[in-house]
Amino acid sequence: MADLILHNGKITTLDPKNPEVSAIAIRNGVVLDTGDDQEIMRLANNKTELIDLDGKRVIPGLNDSHTHLIRGGLNFNMELRWENVPSLSDALQMLKQQADRTPAPQWVRVVGGWSEFQFAERRMPTLDEINKAAPDTPVFILHLYSHALLNRAALKAAGIDRNAPNPPGGVIERDSKGEPTGMLIAKPSAMILYSTLSKGPKLPLQDQINSTRHFMREMNRLGITSVIDAGGGGQNYPDDYEVVQKLHDDDQLTVRIAYNLFAQKAGSELNDYERWVEMTEPGAGDDMLRMNGGGENLTWSAADFENFLEPRPDLAPTMEKELEPIVELLAEREWPFRIHATYDESIDRFLTLFERVNGKTPFKTRFIIDHAETISDRNIERIKALGGGIATQHRMAFQGEYFVDRYGADAAKSTPPIAKMLEMDLPVGAGTDATRVASYDPWTALYWLATGKTIGGLSLYSRENILDRATALRLWTQGSAWFSGEDDVKGSLKPGQYADLAVLSQDYFSVSDEAIRRIVSELTVVGGEIVYAAGPFGKFDPPLPPASPDWSPVNSEPTPGMRQSGMGAKAQTRQQSMRACNDGCASACALHGHHHQIAWNSPIPTQNPRDFWGALGCSCFAI
Repeated sequence: MADLILHNGKITTLDPKNPEVSAIAIRNGVVLDTGDDQEIMRLANNKTELIDLDGKRVIPGLNDSHTHLIRGGLNFNMELRWENVPSLSDALQMLKQQADRTPAPQWVRVVGGWSEFQFAERRMPTLDEINKAAPDTPVFILHLYSHALLNRAALKAAGIDRNAPNPPGGVIERDSKGEPTGMLIAKPSAMILYSTLSKGPKLPLQDQINSTRHFMREMNRLGITSVIDAGGGGQNYPDDYEVVQKLHDDDQLTVRIAYNLFAQKAGSELNDYERWVEMTEPGAGDDMLRMNGGGENLTWSAADFENFLEPRPDLAPTMEKELEPIVELLAEREWPFRIHATYDESIDRFLTLFERVNGKTPFKTRFIIDHAETISDRNIERIKALGGGIATQHRMAFQGEYFVDRYGADAAKSTPPIAKMLEMDLPVGAGTDATRVASYDPWTALYWLATGKTIGGLSLYSRENILDRATALRLWTQGSAWFSGEDDVKGSLKPGQYADLAVLSQDYFSVSDEAIRRIVSELTVVGGEIVYAAGPFGKFDPPLPPASPDWSPVNSEPTPGMRQSGMGAKAQTRQQSMRACNDGCASACALHGHHHQIAWNSPIPTQNPRDFWGALGCSCFAI
């Protein structure tokens, strides 16, 4: 008999034999059966918990195939997040309020998940505005992989003065007197940004535990039940896994985590993997916390950061020499591995090396190319031939405008070419690459997949590279499960698979395109246990301690997931009225026309009447 039955719903199972049902029975953490109410209610007894879904849509739990939950959880309670904030003025007000309540020596951190194109003003904050909002509390604002904005207090706290040299791969912007302005520029790598961020105070262990719990609760709020953690700089194994391991041991994980091991220090990457292959192995752990293989960083010389404000970086000439022995080791030990690769030029070099290693030691397990925004058809074929897959993310939803400005609209039409990957029957997973560039919000990613639009409203893709909603959902469930070798136990709601699911606030399959971004979960179940509940199911919500420390933004501001559910018509109208015809050029002015990309990325081009009006938004602004 069932432990839990959900009935009277619209349940998308992704099981071809039974694709949509009204009821699901769960026992011992897995799906017992699915079907109509009458047949499933036969599996109930007096101990079965029954939940009436009242016609709501249910989907398999979402699975982010590339994120950074473990590192992100350690910092979540310290971060002021700007996802879904409709205007820069609102964002600056939030910044001021958080600065006022943040005690010394702590910093205010705005670290990823936002874009200036989401704001009604369509611009970045200025350094003057940041210093006015927070004259005394250090502020660090990260903008993609391109630059960071620091107020004067943060420059002082980080030890950046007129005598500070530019670090390798980065630039400290200076004024005419040689004083740092507060702008740190990533040229060509993001190390200057992350090394500076690391100078801020860390939370003590107990607060890191609390922070990770709140981050997982936020993911549950959005319907996420599984992730694959791609490691990260400053996330060394096993030292920086203490928090997530303790949560696992105390039965407090509410998201399933498969984690990859990320080489930390340039020059000693091979030493890392030689040590790790003797300490652990793929699959070590259990269904809530398990080791998944190597990467996404295998060697620092192979990193091609996707800063579309800068030219494509060329990989170091020493890359092959440094990467090959690592890949050979992982192939010999039958470790799956993944590697960060934005550009086709980088992927081409990697695949040549992989083919050479495979010729000597055939790959017996999966490998993963992460990102692949500009991959060619030829290299998709090579990946398939080697038994690999591609984990895609919605980074273009945050950087599409910059890509179009540098490479042109035609080049952006298939970045990445997901439809082509699927046509060629390649394993494809979906994810976010959160938290430092894109948002961890899966509904922004599903919106991007199903509409081809950035969060600023720019239409990037031709029709053939836009997915239908069912295919997009499949990438976020069954597709992602392949990347941890768990496609036989998760990704659909059919008998024998994990009972991981989300009951949605709105029907994903019938709401408008824009409403996709406002979807949240109202009931999230992991392994048959309710880990989050709200709205009509609020009585089932498990208790969670308040965020610590008490000055945490989580205690004072709605989280992005909370904010998302409140994104109604009023906020949209405000954005649309201030953006005028900038959203997708739906109201182009017949008199003067407009050129948005010039407006967003260049000074006012007064020499060209058409572009001049475009810089002001369009002629409608001036008349």
